[in-house]
Amino acid sequence: MGKLSEKMPVLFTSHGNPMDITLPAHGNDFIQYLNNLSKDLGSRYKPKAILVISAHWYTRGTYVNSSPFPETVFDYYGFPEEYYSDSLKYPAPGSPEIAGEIASDISQVKTTTDWGFDHGNWPVMRHLFPEADIPVFQISIDYDLSVQNHYYLAQHLKKYREKGILIIGSGAIVHNLREAGNRMFTGDTRIYGWDKEFDDYIKLQIDNRNVKAIIEYNKHKYGKRAVPTPEHYIPLVYVMALLDDKDDIMHTYEGLLPAFSNRSFLAEPVR
Repeated sequence: MGKLSEKMPVLFTSHGNPMDITLPAHGNDFIQYLNNLSKDLGSRYKPKAILVISAHWYTRGTYVNSSPFPETVFDYYGFPEEYYSDSLKYPAPGSPEIAGEIASDISQVKTTTDWGFDHGNWPVMRHLFPEADIPVFQISIDYDLSVQNHYYLAQHLKKYREKGILIIGSGAIVHNLREAGNRMFTGDTRIYGWDKEFDDYIKLQIDNRNVKAIIEYNKHKYGKRAVPTPEHYIPLVYVMALLDDKDDIMHTYEGLLPAFSNRSFLAEPVR
């Protein structure tokens, strides 16, 4: 078990298909990936707290949640009743002290208690850290910031890895809901082709640490199609800003659905 002061890894993960939320621990390949990663992380690290950059907290300005006990937010609509069950709530405490420290460190970040654990957060956390015994808090994504400026802001968070904070970016490299729905709502899970091409391209840029290409994703011929809106892509930019040159990058999941990437990777210090 890692020490509380030990430098933490950084994780970029998809939060999967919302329809998978009620599945058990071995419900499908993606849920199994989360549970396998849970065992691996739990055997080697003990974070002091976990900071989540979720695609589903999209705000004007940047906020960090400072609630001591954040609510579980069911921020989706039209799902069956079991998707709103109290049994799904993630009861981890927040981390108001570290949230306040971040707000003091970074002038453009403000504290708030108006949000909680959204579905970019708790569906992942309930598998990665099922005991809910580690404080968890979120930072929002400012929709007025450019991708480049998100990268600059994220660099200020890098030192928190040294303070025992596990930082998780929860989003999707390819996230075109309209085109995904055109197929998946009819049971057709065939990928289009352009989705795989863009996903493979970004994987290469991650491995080469080509931050410029990742920031300028819309220069790729399928960039605007794969990322029609930036909120699910921005968590990747945060994670890239948090990497050190000596971090090992391991792609932990590479599943692809039509117009939707579940690609996930872990970057951790070389031991």
